[in-house]
Order: sequence, then structure tokens, then C-alpha cells
Amino acid sequence: MAGMMSFSHAVFGQAALPPCVVAQPVAKATPSDAPQFYDEPQFTVAGVKDPSETGGHGSDTVRRTTETLAKETVGLSTNGANDSAKAEANDEAALRASLEREPADAGRHHALAELEEEKGNSLAAVKEYQRAAELSPSETNLFDWGAELLLHRAYEPASEVFAKGRRLFPGSVRLVMGLGVAAYALGSYDLAAQRLCEASDVNPSDEDPYLFLGKLQAVGSGLVPGVVVRLERFERLQPENAWATYYHALAVWKRREGHPETVAQVERLLERAVGQDPKLAIAYLQLGILYAEQKDWPKAIGALQSSVKVDPELEEGHFRLATAYRMRGETGKAQVELEIYQRTAKKNNNQVEHDRREITQFVYSSRAQADEKNTK
Repeated sequence: MAGMMSFSHAVFGQAALPPCVVAQPVAKATPSDAPQFYDEPQFTVAGVKDPSETGGHGSDTVRRTTETLAKETVGLSTNGANDSAKAEANDEAALRASLEREPADAGRHHALAELEEEKGNSLAAVKEYQRAAELSPSETNLFDWGAELLLHRAYEPASEVFAKGRRLFPGSVRLVMGLGVAAYALGSYDLAAQRLCEASDVNPSDEDPYLFLGKLQAVGSGLVPGVVVRLERFERLQPENAWATYYHALAVWKRREGHPETVAQVERLLERAVGQDPKLAIAYLQLGILYAEQKDWPKAIGALQSSVKVDPELEEGHFRLATAYRMRGETGKAQVELEIYQRTAKKNNNQVEHDRREITQFVYSSRAQADEKNTK
């Protein structure tokens, strides 16, 4: 942690940023640390669940956010196969033949994992990712194994893999991000924010940790200490980035209680965000929420109309616009927007459930449970 904070100080010429919560020290690699697992993973992936059985922590909003972040975590992957494996990646028979001859080729196991995932064979894929990581525990192999577990809702195993990877590669931003998403999926929301703060401190110029952090605080009811200053930093580093401006505004909005002067600051930031990107519907939505809280219904209606014009599928925009119309006594318009909201919400919910069924969920057990079962 000290190394990361000194880097932040060097970049900005100021005191280190405060931790999000009480931080645990980041393990540092020593010259004697060889890139190996030291011990076997403490879990076994045994199968997949019925697609209709989709468990999760927290509200549906939390589940949706978890699933979105899991997919975006997978999107941070890079191709970990070696040149030979890449050349064979489109020829499954050749790839398997090469593995018969050279079963300890981690690159080919990684290539086969990607091939199996593309074919929808997620259980075979995760076993190949695991084999690649065991043969060559590189940053890429460990990350891709953890990301595959995360995508298929094996959150505890994913957390274990990301934690081991972080211990070996403390300079990896995406491994810390994966650890944060796994914590969020497991219901540890403050810890998730802490991990994403730490990821942003590893490389302050990397926008990905801030974007993930912004999504977390967008659906949270409170604000973890330390988040605001990091989202302020995001905007300072990328002053023309509408998302940076929007998430900074949202973070300031979350702490408005007892700080009425911050409302004007939030309004300025949101106006700047929509100026930077006139297609950023959720920034118009937040402006509408701000004006509605002030009971400035004409301005609220104008902002909310802009939000649903930019994104007709933004169900909250339709719902809040219906409320604003009702407060103005325009019941006909309110009813129209309410009906649009109901249709949009139903359509979006159906799509979410479809997407959920498309991704199989792994069944896993701890190594101790597996050993106990085998002895019976």
C-alpha cells in the first residue's frame, strides 16, 4: 500500500488519498517469490446448475450490477495463448493433438479454454483455464481463470483465485478489480469499494477502476469514505470525459445531506457532463432528480424528457417523468409515461432473465467437503 500511495503522491504532488475503509496491507512480492500457487485451490468446480436456479446476494438491482460488472471484468481479458496456440485456435483437432504431444503447454490449454467457452462448454472451459494457471501461473492465466469463475457466479472461488493472483502480482490493476467485484457479489459492499479504490491507486491513469467504482456507488444508498476524492481525481485526470464528470457529480450528490452548498456544485457538474456528451441519458436523469428534490417541476420535466429522448429504454426516466407530470397536475401525460414505464420495465426484465439463463452457474464445493465426501 505504501508503494501505491507514494506513486499517487508523485503524480499529484499532494498527500496520499485516504483509504475507502480500514485498509489491509497489500502483500508485496519478494525476490524469492516464484510465480507459483504454493498450494492447491481450496475449491472444486463439480458441475453446473439448472439455468432456472439463479441465486445471488441482495436486491435485484445488486444482482444486475454484479452481473454487469462480471461481464465487464471478463472484458478486461487479453489473449493469453502463445503464438503456436493462437495459430491452432481455429483448428480444435490440431490443438488437441498438440496437447496430446505436449500436455504441459499452458498456452494451448488457455487457447482450448477460450475455444470451449465460445462453444458454450463452460465447465470444460474453466477446467482448461485452471490447468493453464497451474502450469504457468502468469498474471494473464490467473486473471482469466478468476474471470471465468466470476462470470459463472462461482464468487468464492473467483475471490480465492484473484487474491492469490494479487499476492503474486500486486501491480496488476485488473486482479484487484476482480477481487472487488467478487466482494460485491458476495455482499461485502464496503470491501468492494475499498478494493476498487486500491485498484485506482495502483495506476491512477487507468479509467477502468473508476468506472467500476462509479457503477457501485450509483446503486448504493450511502457513500464509502474515500470514494469522492478518487472520483474527483478521475475528473481531474480526464476533464473532458463525461463519465468522469457524471460520476464525480453523483459522488458529491450522495454526501449532500448536511451540505446544502453541494447541490449547486452537482448541478454544475451534471450540466458539464451533458455538454460533454449530449447522449449521456443518465446525467439528464440525475438532473431531473435534483430539480424534483427542489420541487422545480418545469426544470425536472425538461431534464427527464431529455433523458428518455436520448434513451427510450431508460425505465427510471419514464417513471420519474410520470411523477413530475402528476405533481404538475398533468394527469394525462403522467398516465402515458407510466404505461411506457411499465412496458419498458417488463421488456428489460425479460431481457435480464434471458441473459441470466444464457450463462450457466457453476456448482462448487470446498476442497475439505470434497475430501470428506471421497472418504465416505
